Amino acid sequence: MDSAQAYVIVGGSAAGMAAAQAIRQRDPAAGITVLSEEADAPYFRPLIPYLVSGRKQAADMMLAGSGPYTGQNIQVWTDARVAAVDCNAQTVTLADGRQLGYGKILFATGSRPFLPPEIRGTDIEGVFALRTLDDARRMAKRAEVTRRAVMLGGGLLNLKAAFALLERGIRVTLVVFSPEVLSQLMDPDDALLIRRALDQAGLEIRTGSAAREIMRDQSGVCAVGLDDGSEIACQMVCIGKGVRPNVDFLAGSGVRTGGGIVADRFTACNQPNTFAAGDVAVTYEPVSGRPIMTALWTNAVEMGRCAGLNMAGVPTVYSGTFGILNATQVADMPFVAMGTVHTRNLDAEIHRHASADAYRKLVFDAEGRRLVGAVLVGDITNAGIYRYLIREKRDITAVKRQIVRHRLHYGHLLAI
Repeated sequence: MDSAQAYVIVGGSAAGMAAAQAIRQRDPAAGITVLSEEADAPYFRPLIPYLVSGRKQAADMMLAGSGPYTGQNIQVWTDARVAAVDCNAQTVTLADGRQLGYGKILFATGSRPFLPPEIRGTDIEGVFALRTLDDARRMAKRAEVTRRAVMLGGGLLNLKAAFALLERGIRVTLVVFSPEVLSQLMDPDDALLIRRALDQAGLEIRTGSAAREIMRDQSGVCAVGLDDGSEIACQMVCIGKGVRPNVDFLAGSGVRTGGGIVADRFTACNQPNTFAAGDVAVTYEPVSGRPIMTALWTNAVEMGRCAGLNMAGVPTVYSGTFGILNATQVADMPFVAMGTVHTRNLDAEIHRHASADAYRKLVFDAEGRRLVGAVLVGDITNAGIYRYLIREKRDITAVKRQIVRHRLHYGHLLAI
């Protein structure tokens, strides 16, 4: 067995590296080892579509030396997949048989793409689920012989992958079963401005459709068969149908799982000296208090840093994860969606405003005293203030008029 480390972190992405950095700042001398199953050193995962488009190279995405990720005196083992954990002996066993002891351990193993079993042919050459840097490399290589690509699923990552391919001059068709794109982040009516921007950018979209089969020829993918009997000829398929937490390695460990790894408000698991953070962790939603998991980089960083502080002996409560909190842009159209945004049959007070280049939906509770959700498209002014009001559950009665008119500023917060 390799010599024991004071801290072992399983997973070398956002949460794991944020935790390692937080530990090192509080505990300058203790041994920290990060175990990553990927062959690449830790990198900024949100940037991988840019490798597909050719805008960036892998070296541009590395975490070490970027901002707070100094990487100093932190061992990172790559190609180090953990196969088992013994919480009594406080050891981990790797897939290659090596063992490593630990004083405290963080599980930050993230998630893997979900490949719907009802779609036949997902193992064919030219089918991707863009999740890792290696996926992006293989996708970029396949793009060299691709004239048309089909994206299955209308989520954010698939949209970014679609635009990476459009930049390379590839014809792209997005197939979604939902009535509109980004259905997890907003209601169909809220996405109309984004849909218009996608149409203008040249993305072909088929809603209300589902793939049944991916077909092959001697070079790999050649077509996708849909549930209405039609086929779309293509040379590449990218599947974005959600993710599943990486928890299989914990079988028999005694660590409590329920979908993901269950963690308390101090990011601690049920076994001694064990912690969890990031996509794999089941935490809580600050507005409703319900258990929740999300796959957002910024949430993972925040939770990872919290876990690192707790592991280093600095008790720190994690403030919770919004069920929906995303701020980005697609087709040069910025948008923010946060809190409660799906409002069909919801007992709530809703205010909408639409113009040619902006859309806003503000969701208040049934009494109209608390802001519980917001969707901003085009004009994302005040998003930070709205996030604060939602998270803190503030009574906004005194400033509601300014919120509805979208004229709120930080000075107004003095009134509540």
